[in-house]
Amino acid sequence: MALKSLNQFRRLREMLIGLRALWLRLVLGVNVDRTLRASLSSRIRPGRRGSITVGPETLIAFKSLIYTRDPLTGEDRPVSIGARCFIGGGSTILPGVTIGDDCIVGAGAVVFQDAPPRSIIGGNPARIVRRDIEVAGYGRLAGADDNSRRLWDEQY
Repeated sequence: MALKSLNQFRRLREMLIGLRALWLRLVLGVNVDRTLRASLSSRIRPGRRGSITVGPETLIAFKSLIYTRDPLTGEDRPVSIGARCFIGGGSTILPGVTIGDDCIVGAGAVVFQDAPPRSIIGGNPARIVRRDIEVAGYGRLAGADDNSRRLWDEQY
C-alpha cells in the first residue's frame, strides 16, 4: 500500500501532542492549558512542580528549551509564558523570564529578559523587534490567513 498523504497520521499526531501536554501537567507539574501545542522534540525542564506556566493557545516549536534551574546558583526561578504565544524552533527561554500575552519569539532566540505583551522578540540575546502586534491563536499574525489564501490563489 502506497502512502498517499501524511494527513493519514494527523489523528495520531494530535493524540501524541495531547498525551505530551498531559505528561507535562501530571508528571512534571507544569501549569499548562489543554490547548497547548508543544512539539514532541521541545524540552521543558521545571526545577520543581509549578515553576513553569504556559497560557492557552500557545505553540512551542521543535527543539525549543525552557528551564527554570539557574546553573550558576542552583536557584529555581519560575518561567511564565502568556496566552496566544508562539515560541520559535530552537529558541531558549532562560530561568526567571516572563513572556507576555500575544508574543512571538523568533527561531533560535535566547531569551534572558522579560518580554512585554504583544511584541516580537528575536536574536541572541533576544531583543524586541516589533511592538503592538495583533495575533490570533497560537501566535499567528492576524493577516496571515488572508496572505496565505492570496498567495495560493495567485499560484494555482
